[in-house]
Amino acid sequence: MPLISSTYRPPFLFKNGHFSTIYSGLVRSIDGVEQKRERLELNDGDFLDLDWGIASNDASKVVILLHGLEGNAQRAYIMGSVKAINEAGMNACAVNLRSCSGETNRLYRSYHSGATEDLEAVINHILETKNYSEVILKGFSLGGNLTLKYLGEAREVPKQIKAAIAVSVPCSLHSSLKQLLLPKNILYAIRFKKNLVEKLKAKQRLFPDKITDADIKAVVTLKDFDDVYTSRAHGFKDALDYYTQCSCLQFLPAIKVPSLIINARNDSFLGPECYPEKEAEKNKNLYLEMPHYGGHVGFFDRENTYYTEKRAIKFLNDIG
Repeated sequence: MPLISSTYRPPFLFKNGHFSTIYSGLVRSIDGVEQKRERLELNDGDFLDLDWGIASNDASKVVILLHGLEGNAQRAYIMGSVKAINEAGMNACAVNLRSCSGETNRLYRSYHSGATEDLEAVINHILETKNYSEVILKGFSLGGNLTLKYLGEAREVPKQIKAAIAVSVPCSLHSSLKQLLLPKNILYAIRFKKNLVEKLKAKQRLFPDKITDADIKAVVTLKDFDDVYTSRAHGFKDALDYYTQCSCLQFLPAIKVPSLIINARNDSFLGPECYPEKEAEKNKNLYLEMPHYGGHVGFFDRENTYYTEKRAIKFLNDIG
């Protein structure tokens, strides 16, 4: 589809990408949202915790929400989406990826940017146990990459899946990684690495034969974490092989479900390859919106309802 001209115009302070990213991640809070947890047991012996926001027991539509790196279903960007979705009369299922619900997952493996088998398990579970005629996918950052990769892989997507929205998507994982390693992003990189190393230590207690003290000391950058753990635990040769196989960019041409990507031009996490203009121009189902502002998942708007939350509802209404 032709590229979408964005109408997003935030207040002055939020035109700064770092300010909007940090405010939205650390300051924003959402009131009035209730969630009910369901544990989904997976076929490999692990589990996923699903946090449901129910608008109505008779709702015919459900939105599956996927968080970003080291996020969870209680992050403000998820809760804000749940609130907007419920107000539009739809139910919301916010997925906590493996190890992200407050409890370490059981297996050596965890979650990563390409683990679409877990998204597939959630979708199948909902279609088998609930009575929804329409399923919508909405992912943020890592969760956005997961969403788009799932839709473009060689699988038959269930007919109930009608649309997808992906926000602040690192369509090229290596391009995004290179940005995160730049000095401008050092504070974010330090925060991510600290959280990931803490989880690696928790894994070491469960699997001391697979993770050594030397492995943990070797994690100096985010790429090191993917070399030491992500690649080994999930069957990739190394970090670069992981980035190559799991980036959603290569899967965008095959997407057959109307899908909206919203990537801010001033998102400091995204490199040039994360703005798939050529892919969007060639695929009638792919809508790409690139606002000048928004940072990384930081699309502040008035009355604490973010632009991407309003835009998602409008997109669903527009496609019918």
